[in-house]
Amino acid sequence: MKAVRRLRRPITLQARLTLIYGGLFMLAGLVLLGTTYALFSQQINRSGAKVLARTELRGPGPPPNVYFTIDGKTVTGDAAEQWMRSQQANLQEAATTSLLTFGALALLVVGGAAAGFGWLVAGRVLVPLNRVTDTARRIAAAPAADRGLHERIALHGPDDEVKGLADAFDTMVERLDRSFDGQRRFVANASHELRTPLTLGRALVELAMRRASASADVKRLGEDLLEINSRHERLISGLLVLAGSEREIVQRLPVDLADVVGHVAAQAEVEAKETGVALHEEPGEAPTAGDALLLERLVHNLVENGIRHNLPHGGWVRVASRVRDRDTVEIEVSNTGPVVPAYEVPSLFEPFRRLEGDRTVTGAGAGLGLSIVRSVARAHHGDATVRPREGGGLRVIVTLPRADHD
Repeated sequence: MKAVRRLRRPITLQARLTLIYGGLFMLAGLVLLGTTYALFSQQINRSGAKVLARTELRGPGPPPNVYFTIDGKTVTGDAAEQWMRSQQANLQEAATTSLLTFGALALLVVGGAAAGFGWLVAGRVLVPLNRVTDTARRIAAAPAADRGLHERIALHGPDDEVKGLADAFDTMVERLDRSFDGQRRFVANASHELRTPLTLGRALVELAMRRASASADVKRLGEDLLEINSRHERLISGLLVLAGSEREIVQRLPVDLADVVGHVAAQAEVEAKETGVALHEEPGEAPTAGDALLLERLVHNLVENGIRHNLPHGGWVRVASRVRDRDTVEIEVSNTGPVVPAYEVPSLFEPFRRLEGDRTVTGAGAGLGLSIVRSVARAHHGDATVRPREGGGLRVIVTLPRADHD
């Protein structure tokens, strides 16, 4: 049984390529050899004078050699020997000319033909490998991981190295797909389940604070507990938005970012005044397409972060939208604030990552603001970048595809 399986083992891609190119090389060599031989024979047959006969004349003294040439001339003695040497030189020169000239020409022609056939055959053989590469690039370029990881190569054909690579790639992508889906489902389910006890806890704390017999200490404790509860609610809400924003936006509707900037600035004006931060808005026309609620959350997170992470007095936040070029629109939010080291900027997009001074239990943020911003931007085929400002604060730029609205 094992012997039968060994006999049925398919020929590998390496062996097939070896046979194909080996056969093409042998065929090209045979053609070149035959062409060169034919040209050489033709050149020899057409070379100058040739000897028709040779005889020896008997007489006194050493018998001279007599040669009769093809044009009827007779030569003897030293002249005959000299004539023979010249004929040999002519023959050698003709052979050299034939081999160098016609042989090189035949080599170029046959070699070019062999290279062309080899290119076509190699392209034909490597079509499955190109399919693997194209699929991998599409998955890598997908704006949302959960959509790109659903794609499979599903290569059909002989069981060779390329099919083994494609099957291994499909297996890896399938495991990653399950892992990502499981992680998102866990976050969404856990967030929904945690909302109920938080809501119940808030209700009990508010009930205890409103009792007539509640002391001042109980009220202060209740305020602290409500603040912590509010932070946890924001955290859960952020996790839900983050889990949802990492998915591909299926239904894209026209959205003008100028309207979003104006709406968010009006909502954040109260918080800005309470914290002593001046809020400046520049809502320029910036047409795009996507989910209006997610884009509003993106701008809201940027403005909220700019207000909360600012100077104690005299700070400002500037939010603007504009057309960047014919294919791109952008939102820019800049603010004053503490100096941010350049090496800490890349980590700001990671979930639950905050600057050293903000890592407190009762902090205003949950550490998901910029993570949600980048996730929403990429779900809309855009991106977000952060650069520290000179003198303190940040400059965040979100780029999105432009969509002209009729």
